[in-house]
Amino acid sequence: MAKTFKSLLGDDMVNTRTLLHEAIPITGTISSGTYIDATATETNIKTFSHGMFESVYDYPYLSSSANHIYDVTFGYHVSASKSTYTQNSKKINIYNQMAQVLMGYDVSSSIRAFDSDGTINDAGETNPAGRMTNCFFINFSRLLSKDEIKKNSFRMQLFTSGSITGSGKGSGARSKLVTIGDYMAATQFRTSPSGDYGLLFTDSTASPGVAGKDEGTSIGLIFYQAGIAVITSSIFTGSFHSPGNHPSGDNWGGPTGLGLPDQPVHRLRHGVELAQTGSTIEELGNALRHRIHDIDFNNTIELNSSIYFCRVNHNEFNYSSNPTYVSGSKLVVKNNVNDLPVTYITSVGLYSPDNELLAVAKLSEPLRKDPNTELTLRVRLDY
Repeated sequence: MAKTFKSLLGDDMVNTRTLLHEAIPITGTISSGTYIDATATETNIKTFSHGMFESVYDYPYLSSSANHIYDVTFGYHVSASKSTYTQNSKKINIYNQMAQVLMGYDVSSSIRAFDSDGTINDAGETNPAGRMTNCFFINFSRLLSKDEIKKNSFRMQLFTSGSITGSGKGSGARSKLVTIGDYMAATQFRTSPSGDYGLLFTDSTASPGVAGKDEGTSIGLIFYQAGIAVITSSIFTGSFHSPGNHPSGDNWGGPTGLGLPDQPVHRLRHGVELAQTGSTIEELGNALRHRIHDIDFNNTIELNSSIYFCRVNHNEFNYSSNPTYVSGSKLVVKNNVNDLPVTYITSVGLYSPDNELLAVAKLSEPLRKDPNTELTLRVRLDY
């Protein structure tokens, strides 16, 4: 093994950055209904005693091969709260936690609320016209989103109306399938304390070139680096409940039922307006999951590389310090005294300034080196 060192100059090194993308499909069957045991329990959905969110896995979560897909939760702004509402303080805490991390604080040190136009304007915070006060939050795992979600790649199909029953059939079956996406994010996005984010539109209001499209028609926000989608509850119409949390044969749900504030089951049956105040976060999460038809996006992996050009001149590395290179004071690779010395390069070592070995690059095959040849070996370190 050669002991000769050669210093790398500034022109011998270059740093690059490459963005790699993966297509991530999340089918609706993963979100609801693929893994159900004999007791009608969804074994790939993990719930917690605190009841503030639930986690979705691609396999039963007790399996060693299960991968965390996303968390789903719900929260509302303090202006929409009331002490008699179910899990009132927890829903406020969820909203505030998400808002302070994703939107930050205004000049008065108050948490900024989520806004449908996505602007961070302290002067406009007092105007609640565009404020999203009741929101669902889908937090994608780092396993899927990696460094960030690619802009203009997020698409989610969900049903915005209809009941979710065990059979999924009949007049109460889910309906009004819409596609939600960050259609304008390729050329138009914002920046918050958590990174870049874009507006979410439905396919009917945000396709490029549609007349009347504006920021006020957005129904949510997508935070790319954080991997979190925020969706306003106002897009849902009709009954809003999850399987199993309503009595069999209960046909209640007419407009007159709005005068029954103390009947949480009826709130579940009537619509999201009453469900978000009379249902638990877990029940709201279940109802949302069973309306998801499909989620697709591309993630982004930032690959940083240092490339070293190891240049071997004609008069360098033509001899080896390996003991087998010589025998009886003669080079074993030479048949006669007039032959040129020859070596075979098999690896390249990168050393620190104090000659500590840091990395070794192996060649796919030995390269012949003699005084008549010059080589440039390209060594790449990815991190």
